[in-house]
Amino acid sequence: MELRWRSWVLGALFISLLFCGFGASGCLGFAVNRRPKNVQVSLRAKWAGTSLLLESGELLAKERKDLFWELIDLWLEPDKGSDCLTARCCTQKIVDDGRTLLSEPLASVFEFSLTLRSASPQLVLYKQLAEDSLASFPINDEINLVPITGEKQIPDEIEADYLSTSTTTRTHGRHCCWVDTGSVLLFNTAELLAWIETSSNISLGYLEQPELFEFDHVYLASSIISPVAILYGAIGTECFKDFHIIMAEASKQAKIKYVVRPVLPPGCQSVSSYCSAVGSSDAVNLGGYGVELALKNMEYKAMDDTMIKEGVTLEDPRTEDLSQEVRGFIFSKILERKPELTTEVMAFRDYLLSSTVSDTLEVWELKDLGHQTVQRIVHASDPLQSMQEINQNFPSIVSSLSRMKLNDSIKDEILANQRMVPPGKSLVALNGALINIEDIDLYLLMDLVQQELSFADHFSKLKLPLSAIQKLLSAAPPSESNAFRIDFRSGHVHYLNNLEEDAMYKRWRSNINEILMPVFPGQLRYIRKNLFHAIYVIDPATSCGAETIDLILSLHQSSIPMRFGVILYSSKLVKMIEENGGHLPSSAVQDDKKRTEDVSSLIIRLFLYVKENYDTQLAFQFLSNVNKLWNSGDDFDEENLEAHHVEGAFLDSLLSKAKSPPHDTLLKLEKELTYKEEGDGSSLFVFKLGLSRLECCLLMNGLVYEANQEASINAMNEELPRIQEQVYYGHINSKTDVLEKFLSENGYRRYNPQILSDSKGDKKFSSLISSYVGTESILQDVHYLHSYASVDDLKPVTHLLAIDITSRAGMKLLHEGINYLIGGSKRARVGMLLYNTVRASSAASLFVKAFDTAVSLFSYKERVLDFLEELCSFYEDQFMTASLLDYDNFSIFTDRVCELAAKFGLPSDYYNSTFSSFSVDVINKQMEKVSGFLHGQLGLEYGSNAVITNGRIFILKDGSSFLSDDLSLLESVEYELRIKYIYEIIDQVEWVAVDPDDLTSKFYSDLIMLVSSLLSTRDRSSDRAHFEILNAKHSAVNLNTGNSSIHIDAVIDPLSPSGQKLSPLLRILWKCIQPSMRIVLNPVSSLADLPLKNYYRFVVPSLDDFSNVDYSVNGPKAFFSNMPLSKTLTMNLDVPEPWLVEPVIAIHDLDNILLENLGDLRTLQAVFELEALLLTGHCAEKDHDPPRGLQLILGTKRGPHLVDTLVMANLGYWQMKVSPGVWYLQLAPGRSADLYALKESGDGSPGNRSAKLITINDLRGKLVHLEVAKKRGKEHEELLNASDDQLLEKRKEGQNSWNTNILKWASEMIGSSGLSRKEETRLDHKKAGRQGETINIFSIASGHLYERFLKIMILSVLKNTQRPVKFWFIKNYLSPQFKDVIPHMAQEYGFQYELITYKWPTWLHKQKEKQRIIWAYKILFLDVIFPLSLRKVIFVDADQIVRADMGDLYDMDLKGRALAYTPFCDNNKEMDGYRFWRQGFWKDHLQGKPYHISALYVVDLMKFRQTAAGDTLRVYYETLSKDPNSLSNLDQDLPNYAQHTVPIFSLPQEWLWCESWCGNATKAKAKTIDLCNNPMTKEPKLQGARRIVPEWVDLDAEARQITARILGEEVDPNEPVTSTSPPPDGPQNNDKKDEL
Repeated sequence: MELRWRSWVLGALFISLLFCGFGASGCLGFAVNRRPKNVQVSLRAKWAGTSLLLESGELLAKERKDLFWELIDLWLEPDKGSDCLTARCCTQKIVDDGRTLLSEPLASVFEFSLTLRSASPQLVLYKQLAEDSLASFPINDEINLVPITGEKQIPDEIEADYLSTSTTTRTHGRHCCWVDTGSVLLFNTAELLAWIETSSNISLGYLEQPELFEFDHVYLASSIISPVAILYGAIGTECFKDFHIIMAEASKQAKIKYVVRPVLPPGCQSVSSYCSAVGSSDAVNLGGYGVELALKNMEYKAMDDTMIKEGVTLEDPRTEDLSQEVRGFIFSKILERKPELTTEVMAFRDYLLSSTVSDTLEVWELKDLGHQTVQRIVHASDPLQSMQEINQNFPSIVSSLSRMKLNDSIKDEILANQRMVPPGKSLVALNGALINIEDIDLYLLMDLVQQELSFADHFSKLKLPLSAIQKLLSAAPPSESNAFRIDFRSGHVHYLNNLEEDAMYKRWRSNINEILMPVFPGQLRYIRKNLFHAIYVIDPATSCGAETIDLILSLHQSSIPMRFGVILYSSKLVKMIEENGGHLPSSAVQDDKKRTEDVSSLIIRLFLYVKENYDTQLAFQFLSNVNKLWNSGDDFDEENLEAHHVEGAFLDSLLSKAKSPPHDTLLKLEKELTYKEEGDGSSLFVFKLGLSRLECCLLMNGLVYEANQEASINAMNEELPRIQEQVYYGHINSKTDVLEKFLSENGYRRYNPQILSDSKGDKKFSSLISSYVGTESILQDVHYLHSYASVDDLKPVTHLLAIDITSRAGMKLLHEGINYLIGGSKRARVGMLLYNTVRASSAASLFVKAFDTAVSLFSYKERVLDFLEELCSFYEDQFMTASLLDYDNFSIFTDRVCELAAKFGLPSDYYNSTFSSFSVDVINKQMEKVSGFLHGQLGLEYGSNAVITNGRIFILKDGSSFLSDDLSLLESVEYELRIKYIYEIIDQVEWVAVDPDDLTSKFYSDLIMLVSSLLSTRDRSSDRAHFEILNAKHSAVNLNTGNSSIHIDAVIDPLSPSGQKLSPLLRILWKCIQPSMRIVLNPVSSLADLPLKNYYRFVVPSLDDFSNVDYSVNGPKAFFSNMPLSKTLTMNLDVPEPWLVEPVIAIHDLDNILLENLGDLRTLQAVFELEALLLTGHCAEKDHDPPRGLQLILGTKRGPHLVDTLVMANLGYWQMKVSPGVWYLQLAPGRSADLYALKESGDGSPGNRSAKLITINDLRGKLVHLEVAKKRGKEHEELLNASDDQLLEKRKEGQNSWNTNILKWASEMIGSSGLSRKEETRLDHKKAGRQGETINIFSIASGHLYERFLKIMILSVLKNTQRPVKFWFIKNYLSPQFKDVIPHMAQEYGFQYELITYKWPTWLHKQKEKQRIIWAYKILFLDVIFPLSLRKVIFVDADQIVRADMGDLYDMDLKGRALAYTPFCDNNKEMDGYRFWRQGFWKDHLQGKPYHISALYVVDLMKFRQTAAGDTLRVYYETLSKDPNSLSNLDQDLPNYAQHTVPIFSLPQEWLWCESWCGNATKAKAKTIDLCNNPMTKEPKLQGARRIVPEWVDLDAEARQITARILGEEVDPNEPVTSTSPPPDGPQNNDKKDEL
């Protein structure tokens, strides 16, 4: 056997020797020249390192707030971890401690998240707040006296003691811990103790409190009403321990509200414990991204011939992985057995590697490639690993895949599945909820998984079995897309018409199916059926009501196919009803005088008389006549309709119709108050519906709209598709009463916009589980009230009323809660959370005692609700404002309570004994506990009243009422949307670990409340797919673990970019938590080309990234081993959508990687940096298009303007670059802030907020939905207009411009300014000879060759003008060397520059090729990529040489056009066959207009923004780019195609000349020469440059010399810089695209 194996290996080696030249020397030469090369990539954060121990605290707090404090207790002693001398040991110890606090698999997620460094941004945020804290209190060398500011002043006797705590002589210096109280900084424990004692004597209102945020760590025992003290410091330092012990104890004594913000300041690593500083001294190397090495098309030889100099040498970090299979050989095993043949074996391996890469296959080999891949995956022992290896090394594996024999059952199943899902489609669902493939990244996925596992962990603590947990997590809640309808059916609706019966509609068709027929846009469907019921709810005595009547009659006369009706009410009467507790006032209150003043009621009664005694048409005409007389009077006052107007209209209406004199009828009606009951009932009905708040509104089949013509037509158009769907599916036919159907299925008898809002931003939810299962559970102590005779019934809905019993609003809510139960509710219970804001109020305490006694002991009594109602009234009337009770009042109170108890059947003797042992302190402690829950855990503002319904928090606003009817509405809405499906699942649970005696109605009610409250906080998609219909026997990967609460459904094309990304994500999940998985493989069945032409690596961190030698943290890296040597590769990073990254270390050209040029270097290395995160959003204005051009600024409180942007018309989109921190977003000063205001959430009016708080504390960026509203009086003003344009043109660049207010910090971290202010000042000396307005030039380059061209272009511009020049470069693709050189070059030649970038929006169709992305950046984002102050810019291609003064072009009058391009030359007749715009589609489309070249163009940015040209171009792009045959030359085709809408000014021909299209006769006049690619000859760029442009060689030499001098290199004289000899005649190699 050994002999046979040796013979086989030696035979293979013999073949390799043949290729090596029949000798050892030839083979060794091959080994040296063709030795495999590797590529390594890493990505680090821009911010400094952060402590792993502090990161672990943030990760634990994310799971549960109390875990943060438990970790502090574990690591409080500085000598913790003293036995660890390496980073890995420390990390393992931190992980082990985390595992003691968490259950599996949450502990595994914690470990992985720690290695992923996902909490590092939170610590950067704390560092920002710490710096702000220190900067807020400047301290001189003598004294630190911080004045107290604010309206209130501290009493003199306290002020001296208070300020004495801060009079220590010191400077900030280097402090590792300090306490911020909002008024003073405390740097030692002595100061802290003095401050605690002093602040306890000061009323909280006198203290200036620091701002707290939702993410802050508040000590669990802290009092909500104690002064705030924030400790900045790090666990593991001695000072943190000292501060923490004091502050924790003070917090327990309710002296302070203790908050920790974990910070390890620079320089404090040396005084921290052994492990607490691990990670803080190293760069934060990130994982969770992909790296692609794509095989590059080298049609035009666009590679730099400059040799890489000996510069920064990065050592090879890894040796080659010999365990990887190469063409069936595992060389590590061969070398183990035959080490003496090492040289020959490695030579053979190198030969195999050099011949493995295939980027083409024959057509017949491609036929079943997708199916063969599936077969390889499903038959592998580890399918996920196999899928990852295939799609990440596809060019090296494709040959072996194509030779596999295919199993027909696999192919048949794939084809069967593709009848239900498109070939190549990829989908992923987590517990049933679809995840957007485009948005998915490792951080998002781990957050979603952690949330699901956390829910499962909470559910298990509630004793729910695993099967029930799986059902709850995978169940789909009802869709909220069903519109909320108001059930207005009653006798108070007065219809004007009936389409089914009225004669005027008899000629219309009655077939309901006509509604499905297509019509022209805007055309109405005239069907003789009452499909659209337009009911207007109005007060006829208001201008709105009067105008609405005219609108109704106008629409009716125009034969609009709606059934019109009105519900009339009196605003004055509604107000009286509200004041009377929701009941009609008694007749004694409504005396004749008041009745005559109520014009609305008079109109309603007269309307009812006319309708009953004449007809409906005349009644509506009467209402119209009222408006006519009102408007026609000389004393017209639109605010006040007088009775005489009404009387006159009544007489005019009846004059021709009445049998008896209408005057007599009118007098009789007014005297006898006829129809009073019916009219008053109509107002009461509107009040009960809650519609009186809207003044005027339209109910379209019960849906609420504004009452105007536009809204009426829009309402009908919005309702139409809903009816069409019902007709299509047969749910509505000719006999169906549409209104009855809609309102019966989805109608509510109450309208409250805050309850019915379909906007998630308007709803607030909070989980109640932690408050239930905690050690001091407040919810387990709550006793509930029930409607009569339903105490023992299961109640799926739980209302918790948070009530401040010292406020009128609180007592009103308490009354309504009791009345709600008296009215009867069979599926809801009510719990009262009573507290007071007035300390030492014995009256309030006594009331709470009496109330709680009844609820806890006598809730089963028949009349307990009546007792509580009268108890509340008695307390509110006589004792609510009394703080202290003397003996007499105490007796009065207790006697009355005992009387009421006896009256309503409660034991009065028990109350007597209860009051005799009454203790105010006990009740106050109870209320403080309630207050802590409401304000500390639920986040309510102090003193607020709220309703918490199964976790949904509804806060009562000042002045707003919340009636028992609102509670009924809340019950119905929440039950249908959030609770019912949970109730049905829990009702079917088969209990295992629960005593049957414990399964009470309270147990079930509590369980449903807790589960529904937790699931309401879930943030996930409502989209779902039916994966179960797909076959998964032969072509799927099934990994089933029945004990997991996580299930993954996926459909994946393994040979696709999404497959490359998803396969490592799924493998990570499997290794981390082992979920249940069902992955259906869905390749494209018939391929015309290789589906993948790249290598791909996904970077995953592990504990191996932490040093086992010292305390250093290396971080994860992407490693490509044994890459093809002779193929040109281009590197791209596949990063999460919110990341903006750039290369910072890369000595080789990452655009054109040719590994055979590396020489002795084995590994090409590149280091990228996370430059910034993305803050994106959508800005909306209600009932209007997005406010395009609205200017937004972002900054901190101290620097409010660090970044700016404007809002696109496309979806109202905007974006900004940010770093982790706390930011404030606001409207920019000027026209934006003058016209608009930020809108408060949930409110229709402009808010008072000047800024919106934005928190960036993770690596996922932020998406913000911003609402604005026009200010009063500005409704009709336009944001963008010509006058603004003229004003801005007059403004000198940089003068008085708020856009130039960019701080240096922002330039480094957020912005991308090329030069600081000091550098610009120094340039003034260089620019002494440059005068006039600055010329702004914009360009883009990628790869070393085009950067070389770019430097030459810069020199050519500068040498031909005496004006200042500023260059703008797209930052995304510039190499580190260019970014190192350009500042020095700017100093040398006296120009300014700025690096800019804009992240591709997620909603805009993405390009996949790097070159096409670069083209897109030239045209798609011109309106938003530059600062708002820039008014004009010229784009110049990098490979262009300028021969004229660009100031002439910059100053050129563009005749009002936003864009100016040069038309293509037409005098080089050899190229006529390539002028595609002269024939076919382009000839027809251009209609005689010229086709322009995009190598040089001018953009009038002010005109461009004003005309929304950018939005228009993006719309054209979105439409055209989805067709792969459109926009071949994207940056050029797009503006030429759109020039009918976005006009182009054609520049004189001499402004751009290129040899490919222009004849030599015009070359002498050329002001710029562009090195266009020649589609005929495909001449390499460098060769063409030296031949075409005489001055190019000298410019190139100059640029290279300054580059070499800056980088400390020498120019190699042997490099071909001066050769100007023309190339050989004839076309060059290759075939494809023209990079114009």
